[in-house]
Amino acid sequence: MASETGWTLHPDRALPSDPVVRPIARDILAATAGLPIVSMHGHVDAAVLARDEPFPDPASLLVTPDHYLVRMLVSQGVPHDALGVPRRDRPGVVADPREVWRTFATHWSLFRGTPTRYWLEHVLVEVFGLDERPSAHSADRLYDQLAERLEKPAYRPLALFDEFGIEILATTDAPTATLADHADLAGRGWGGRIVPTFRPDALLHVDRPGWRADVALLEERSGVTIGGYGDLVRALEERRRAFVAAGARATDHGHLSTGTTPLSATEADRIVTAALRGDVSAADAQAFSGHMLFEMARMSAQDGLVMQLHPGVLRDHDRGVAELRGADVGYDIPVPTDYVHGLRPVLEAFGHHPGLRLVLFTVDEDTFSRELAPIAGVYPAVRLGAPWWFLDTPDGMRRFREAVTDTAGFANTTGFVDDTRAFCSIPARHDLARRIDAGFLARLVAEHRLDLDEALETAIDLAYRIPREAYAPPTATASPISAKEHE
Repeated sequence: MASETGWTLHPDRALPSDPVVRPIARDILAATAGLPIVSMHGHVDAAVLARDEPFPDPASLLVTPDHYLVRMLVSQGVPHDALGVPRRDRPGVVADPREVWRTFATHWSLFRGTPTRYWLEHVLVEVFGLDERPSAHSADRLYDQLAERLEKPAYRPLALFDEFGIEILATTDAPTATLADHADLAGRGWGGRIVPTFRPDALLHVDRPGWRADVALLEERSGVTIGGYGDLVRALEERRRAFVAAGARATDHGHLSTGTTPLSATEADRIVTAALRGDVSAADAQAFSGHMLFEMARMSAQDGLVMQLHPGVLRDHDRGVAELRGADVGYDIPVPTDYVHGLRPVLEAFGHHPGLRLVLFTVDEDTFSRELAPIAGVYPAVRLGAPWWFLDTPDGMRRFREAVTDTAGFANTTGFVDDTRAFCSIPARHDLARRIDAGFLARLVAEHRLDLDEALETAIDLAYRIPREAYAPPTATASPISAKEHE
């Protein structure tokens, strides 16, 4: 909000407007205000934290890497070049960060009503202490204020990490990552607070360009020569062990489909052998990716890593933009998702296995009450991840609670997951989630469906206790589990 004395944030932002419910929501929110942040699904680069160098400029910190922000501006005709998004055919060409910031500030009004607006307001006011909204008029002044702050030691990554109250942050890492940055951080006392996450997607989609090069790197990192399917599995298992040793709590899988139908070892080997020759079919590649999700569940049941699955997004919808700009520039589009049939093989096999912890996310909110809540409401291995990516909005999070609580309750969810590349937005995202949960719980109290003490306890559970328990350190099973032994 704007005031005569400057730009401030209303203390009741995102709380219910109902005059009976709002005071209850305030009390519930206050119970979570000082809780640490558990950030278990993000995309902050571990190298940024390990180097702990000053962020270079406001634009490269707050504008260019934020695909939520970029996609909105692009949708209104702002070119990627004006936002500092690099081109593959112009390596080394860097946009003027002040011009990038001016472009963003000039278009501030485009973010009205969006969660991006909420997050950015929190960052600019609460983190950096700005007292004026971005605009064409204020752009240069705000840029200079931000640049001045970024030069101070208090605004370096690890100082902000502590200032934000982050208890633990999980990065997202390829199976071929050396994990050297995590080792460096652990050696400096950050072990257990900054941990890796095993993200094997690039190696599970065997028709992806660059797959064979990634296999060669996997051979180097794992020490396993890969001549077929069995070797690939052993190499992935070896890397999972390295991740567990480095403190990993979870794996992360972003497949288009939920398919988890297992293949025979013979069929899987035929597909991998064809892929190594470079002549695998799209149908075989799709079947193999589903088989490997089944295998990832088997491995998680064995080594105890939480298995996070977020299907249903067609990546790089504009292939020309992807070829020119690369991935993660806003052209990922949700598609309808079938969890009931797709996950049936893996749930029949491992849904009751004490070693599996499977967290399901979605960008298809039609599945909240029809599919996801009933699945989590019966299979002990399953928990529901928070609304995220297109749904991590105030109304999206409210709809999630309203749709799933009847069937899954609160305990079958995992608290909030911020899924951000924008490091400074982590506290903003958790603040918004806590406010929405406070509002939802306050309505239950006002309707005499919960007592206030229960609502306060539940708010603390959702903000802190449940995510800590859902992503507890892995505990391996006593003996290996093969696909034929799962029953």
